[in-house]
Amino acid sequence: MAYRPTVRARRLARELRRLREQQGLTLQEVADGLGWSRAKVSRVETAQIRPHHGDVADLLALYGATSPERDSLVALAREIRKRGWWTAYLDVFSGSYVALEDEASQMRAWDPQLIHGLLQTADYARAVIRAGRMIADASEVDRRVAARLARQTLLSRDGAPELHMVVDEAVIRRSVGGRDVMRAQLAALQDHAARPNITVQIVPYAVGEHPGLDGCFTLLSYPDPADPDIAYIEGTMGDVYMESAEDVAAHKLRFERISAVAMSPEDSIKLINKVAQE
Repeated sequence: MAYRPTVRARRLARELRRLREQQGLTLQEVADGLGWSRAKVSRVETAQIRPHHGDVADLLALYGATSPERDSLVALAREIRKRGWWTAYLDVFSGSYVALEDEASQMRAWDPQLIHGLLQTADYARAVIRAGRMIADASEVDRRVAARLARQTLLSRDGAPELHMVVDEAVIRRSVGGRDVMRAQLAALQDHAARPNITVQIVPYAVGEHPGLDGCFTLLSYPDPADPDIAYIEGTMGDVYMESAEDVAAHKLRFERISAVAMSPEDSIKLINKVAQE
């Protein structure tokens, strides 16, 4: 079973690496000191494996860490071993995105083709999954739809994150699943936009060329300042996660410029309503 690191797991990995470097120890010296392989130490520091809290305690002892830092990191190690809701759908979700999304406090998403998965109706999602993934088996499609609907509970739970979705006008005019499915999806989109933690904007055709023409992306931000923002790009050839300050800043600027040329949230809802009536 592939391990999908959460934000907390990445935070723990960063802290362990920082403590090792603070002590001036190499990966091999740590491995020799604990009777581990060098590869294991490396995988712990890069969040490629889920470390046992006992292993973390051994690392902290080697690094001379004291309380309260030691206690907080051991507690963090215990926390990341808890199973997330998405583990019930490991046959559906690939990569780390859902685990990272689940801990976000803010999401900013641009898509020139589709409504964000967190705001899709079941029928719209079914049409997208069937066509986009070219899946003919009805049971597999149903399984993926169920996983997507389970993922959507993120936006209605206590402490729900903010979602700012910007899409091209083509997204609300493309008849995905047929007229009835699309009409219901647009009605649902209006309902979502009325919620305080959700913002929807449309980039109208009249804008012409703009900074979003290169493709879709999502920005994930977290409540803890120690956790860096992530820029995520989903593609048919695989997912890309960008965490460098330069890459994230570039995507933040791109999103700001896209949202600046988009219609206001109020005018966007008016357009959605107009298209639904058509």
